[in-house]
Amino acid sequence: MAEAMVFRRALACDVGGLAWEPFRDGIDIAWLYRNGEHGPAAAFLRYRPGARVPFHLHGGYEHVLILQGSQTDRSGRNGAGTLVVNPPGSAHDVVSEDGCVVLIIWERPVILQPDLQPM
Repeated sequence: MAEAMVFRRALACDVGGLAWEPFRDGIDIAWLYRNGEHGPAAAFLRYRPGARVPFHLHGGYEHVLILQGSQTDRSGRNGAGTLVVNPPGSAHDVVSEDGCVVLIIWERPVILQPDLQPM
């Protein structure tokens, strides 16, 4: 299984004026674009403290730029300014203990794996 690449650089973003809508329990989304059910998409995600995304598989590349706060996944705890690139075939779950805002770009939608456990 391919490992995530992590890049770090200080960044700032004003996300106050975005049109947020519920996405998952404890997570809101502001869509930038999405191309049908199986195509690429990009959005901002806003995690409340303790929010998590369950274990899932990446069918395509996923780019996550953490703009505020931090989140933790199999690559460790990543803070503001970190870019995480999850390649096709990789899998993980994500939690934001303190809350965060991320820019996320999906090449293809993720595949939730509720019966599988993180490694």
